[in-house]
Amino acid sequence: MIVVRLLAFLRRHWPRTHILVRGDSHFATPEVIEVLAHRHRIDFVFGLAGNTVLLRHAAPVMQEARRLHQQQTALAQAQHASPPDSSRLYAAFAYGAASWAQPWRVILKAEVMAAGDNPRFVVTSLAAPTPQRVYEEIYCARGNCENNIKAVKCDLHSDRTSATTFLANTMRLLLSCAAYVLHHALRTQTLQQTALAQAQPSTVILTLFKVATQVKQYKDRILLHLPSSCPVKALLHRVTALLYLVPLPAVNTS
Repeated sequence: MIVVRLLAFLRRHWPRTHILVRGDSHFATPEVIEVLAHRHRIDFVFGLAGNTVLLRHAAPVMQEARRLHQQQTALAQAQHASPPDSSRLYAAFAYGAASWAQPWRVILKAEVMAAGDNPRFVVTSLAAPTPQRVYEEIYCARGNCENNIKAVKCDLHSDRTSATTFLANTMRLLLSCAAYVLHHALRTQTLQQTALAQAQPSTVILTLFKVATQVKQYKDRILLHLPSSCPVKALLHRVTALLYLVPLPAVNTS
C-alpha cells in the first residue's frame, strides 16, 4: 500500500509532526482505516458514502434542518428578500460499519436546499474539533488541493506522458511541475493586487502570454511593441517592471 510507504518516509524526516490524512469516500476503506488507526500522531478525515444506517442516524437532524430552512425562507419572504440557498446543521455520532474493527466518529452535514435534502457524511479519528469545523475547515479544505492538482494536470498538461520510455515521461512530468512552481511564484509575488492574483495557470497564459507582439532585438535591449488596443498593456508593464527588479543570482566563479 503506497500510503504506508509515504507515511514511513514522512515520519523519518518529521518524527514529531502530527500528520492528517484527508480524502474522499474512496479512501474510507477498512484497509486504509486499519493502517492509520494504529499509528502514532496520525489522524484521518475521509468522506463517507451514505447508507440506510447513516440516514437513520441523520433523520432527526435532517428534520430539524428542514424546519430551519422553512423558517428562514418564510422570514426572507416577509422581508421581501431572497430566500436562502440552503440551511445547514451539523452533528456527530458514533458509527461502526460491519467491516470496521471499531466504531469511529461520523460527522453529519444536514443540508436542506430548494431542490431537496443533501445529507453528507465524514468519518474521522479527530475527537476535539466541533462537527462544523471538521467538515468546513478540515475536510472541505481538500478541495483547494484538488484544484492545484487539476491546474497541473489540465492547464500544464502533466498527464501528457505518452512517450515510449519511463525517463522521457518523467522529464515531461518534471517540466510540468517546474512550470507550476514558476506560475505560483508569479502569482504570489508579482500579480498580487491585480485581477490575476488568484488566477489559474490557463488564465495567466491566455491573458499575459498569448498576446500578439512585435519583438525587436537590439544589442543592449529587447523591445516589445504591443497593439494599441491591447487590454492588458498596463498589467504587462507592471509585471515586466517588477520582474526587472528581481536581482540576478550570484555566479559562482570558484
